[in-house]
Amino acid sequence: MKPRVKLIALIAVPVLLLFFILVFRTNKDDAVIITTDVVRGVFDVQVFSSGQIESENKTNIPVPAKLSDRSLRIWRLKITELVEEGTYVDSGAFVARLDPDAVQEQIKGAQDELDKAFSDLQDARIDSNLNLSNQRDVITNALLDKEEKSIIVKESVYESPSIRKKADMDYDKAERKVEQEKKAYLLKREQEENKVNRQQISFRQLKERFDGLEGLYRSLTITSPKAGIVTYVKNPWGVTKVGSEVSGGSAVATIPDMRNLISRTYINEIDISKVKEGQPVTIGIDAFPEKEMKGEVVSIANIGQSMPNSDARVFEVKIKVFGDDADLKPAMTTSNIISTNTYPDTLFIPADAVFENDSLQFVYLLKDKVSRQIVKLGEANENFVLVAGGLNEGDRLCLTEPENPQDIPYSGLEIYAGIKKERAEKEEAGKVRPEETSKRNTEGRVPPGGMIMNSAKPSR
Repeated sequence: MKPRVKLIALIAVPVLLLFFILVFRTNKDDAVIITTDVVRGVFDVQVFSSGQIESENKTNIPVPAKLSDRSLRIWRLKITELVEEGTYVDSGAFVARLDPDAVQEQIKGAQDELDKAFSDLQDARIDSNLNLSNQRDVITNALLDKEEKSIIVKESVYESPSIRKKADMDYDKAERKVEQEKKAYLLKREQEENKVNRQQISFRQLKERFDGLEGLYRSLTITSPKAGIVTYVKNPWGVTKVGSEVSGGSAVATIPDMRNLISRTYINEIDISKVKEGQPVTIGIDAFPEKEMKGEVVSIANIGQSMPNSDARVFEVKIKVFGDDADLKPAMTTSNIISTNTYPDTLFIPADAVFENDSLQFVYLLKDKVSRQIVKLGEANENFVLVAGGLNEGDRLCLTEPENPQDIPYSGLEIYAGIKKERAEKEEAGKVRPEETSKRNTEGRVPPGGMIMNSAKPSR
């Protein structure tokens, strides 16, 4: 049996080696190359964005008005309770509650300040009464002294001239003393009144702040001003919800009018130059994939906003939704396709067919042999890019990079020379802005996103 086993092993090893060689050679020779054609037809330049359904007219559910009072020294309060978004509430129904801890702490501090101010006011009043009483005693004593000096003057009528003169002088001094003390009393009374008034003003201000804080504390429970569906307040950096902080003049939620809807979206600064008011928009509703609505760009922000944790800036764009639909709810996510330009008859190719290096954009052109054809590209949409030069209708291109691409020669170098010349002329004429110069290699570059075949329509 052992000799048979050895014989079978000797035969099997060469057979297996031959099998693996044939398999690997077949796979290499039969490698699949995915291709596409250059197509002529209608080319739509589109900007894609996500948005949210909002009411064009809505009623804010505001925070307590007293939170806007700067004298309360409470700038922001946290939302501790908030009804679930989409909840229908009646007029006057509970919507939210703000955190009372910060208000209670301020009330305690204000109470301590008020108690001290009241004590200071009482002390000021007592001191004032005491000081004025003392001053009145001084005036009384001065009057008595004057009276005494008057008697001496009368009694000195038969005395020598020097004694009479001295008595007259003492009387004059006593009389002036009375007048001085009376004037001093008036000044002292004014001084004491001012001191008490200052204490009264301080006490009144602290009392008003204390009353305002108590009023704010009583208004921390927020109710709805009208019946409707509650929606959360949304902005580029988040949603106002439980745990969010709100300040005076803001709202904890809104009640939309569902008869007039918009889709609020944010467009990045690279694409915003393409978007204009009046452009048509196709609106998809993520919750209802089968629904498609029409709209129009009605508003574009003039100033960009910074996104959280990013250097990117976006611009708010409002899209008017035409018609109405009972299924639509506030805050539903929309997929917006803004048609920014249309070329009725032009060449275009899939963006996946475009390759590039540091300075060139090219395609792999299949004719007698594969070549790296340099191309001049125009505007792009989510899936396709417009061809401005280097290709003809019907040319076949590779969607995947062939093996050993570095060995494939370039063709169309004159196109690259023309592109460089155009750029130089624009720069010399000052027509290229700095941001365009920094993005010149990105125009026509393969954009992100999946293939949506209806974004460009070939002619038949």
